[in-house]
Amino acid sequence: MKSRSKIILLSSALLAFSCTSQKNQEKAKVVYKTDNLSVIQLSDGIYQHISYLNTESFGKVECNGMIVKDGNETVILDTPTNDKSSEELIAWIKSSLHSKVNAVVATHFHDDCLGGLKEFDKNKIPSYANNQTIELSKKAGANVPGNGFNDSITLNAGKHKILVKYFGEGHTKDNVVAYVPDEKAMFGGCLIKEMEATKGYLGDANVHAWSQTVTKVKNQYPDVKIVMPGHGEVGGQELLDYTIKLFKDN
Repeated sequence: MKSRSKIILLSSALLAFSCTSQKNQEKAKVVYKTDNLSVIQLSDGIYQHISYLNTESFGKVECNGMIVKDGNETVILDTPTNDKSSEELIAWIKSSLHSKVNAVVATHFHDDCLGGLKEFDKNKIPSYANNQTIELSKKAGANVPGNGFNDSITLNAGKHKILVKYFGEGHTKDNVVAYVPDEKAMFGGCLIKEMEATKGYLGDANVHAWSQTVTKVKNQYPDVKIVMPGHGEVGGQELLDYTIKLFKDN
């Protein structure tokens, strides 16, 4: 009898997870698309922007960023990969979302996070990053965000709070995660992997700390529903579990 009850509970849990995933997929819709940039609406206040980076090791790579919107205000997490795509994104937000961009956050120092930062500077949009990101950007000769923070910072898009926090090393020593409590949405950046992803580029990684860092993220935000990785498809908490498992034995 106990076994039967367990089976019923497990089936109910799997059904609930399936329904939630299906609802998220049904809500997602492409609202803008060119050769340089795509934007997908995931919920009322959360959008995914996708731009492209040409790499020697992995070819042409899709790179994700998040747009958080409420009312006529937005915050962008990671720039598109270049100035052209960033110009498109800023123009689209103004013309289609009828919103201003309050801030842009670079979640680590690689080009898939801040490659288009000059266009934001040109539009006088404040940029933020972990102080480690600023120092690493300078050393790499990359675009440098204008405002730094040590452990965490809270930004606002209308009524939405965007909690940006450093949990530890992983993909890079400076990678941060952003969470929007009202939407239960997380931008994990390159710290978080899509399902079935390989370990990817490890040139600046700490593979020994990666799993532990993501475990901290998971424990901090147990109610998260939308998880956006730096590359690939958006999912839920299963992306956190997959990433933890991928790097657990390193």
